[in-house]
Amino acid sequence: MQIGVIGSRRTKKGIALKAAYEVGRLIAMRGAVLICGGLEGVMEEACRGAKEEGGLTIGVLPGNSALSANPFVDVKIVTAMEWARNQIIALSSDGLIMIQGECGTLSEACQAWAYGKPIVAISSTGGYAKALAGKRIDEKRSDSIVSARNAKEAVEKLFRLIEVRK
Repeated sequence: MQIGVIGSRRTKKGIALKAAYEVGRLIAMRGAVLICGGLEGVMEEACRGAKEEGGLTIGVLPGNSALSANPFVDVKIVTAMEWARNQIIALSSDGLIMIQGECGTLSEACQAWAYGKPIVAISSTGGYAKALAGKRIDEKRSDSIVSARNAKEAVEKLFRLIEVRK
């Protein structure tokens, strides 16, 4: 199973970074692969958490160099696709967890939504995660982006959603 973690690259917000780290740990503890944009901020903390639990991490990088990856990425996918890489992250994930988030996170969430992927947003982290938690992006789906208060709840809810869809 591959779990996408999407969130702010530039955040300095402690709650978002702590949530990302814990999400990464919990994903690895369940034996799943973590897939993300491979850069800093939420992505780096999620990868760090996963690596500390012996997990595998994949970074789908926006530029043309593997050197841009954070130090906790195992598999570096260099795309030179900038924002278009968000579709790869969305399609390669069985489900996604949204932490804080700006326009790049919104783009990933919209791609995941369009392809019917389950999304859980940790509302306490702010940004688009707070704005979209419990809401629908559009009328194409009857479900909504699931709201979670913390990392543990987010991972539990996402794994349940994925299992139900199998």
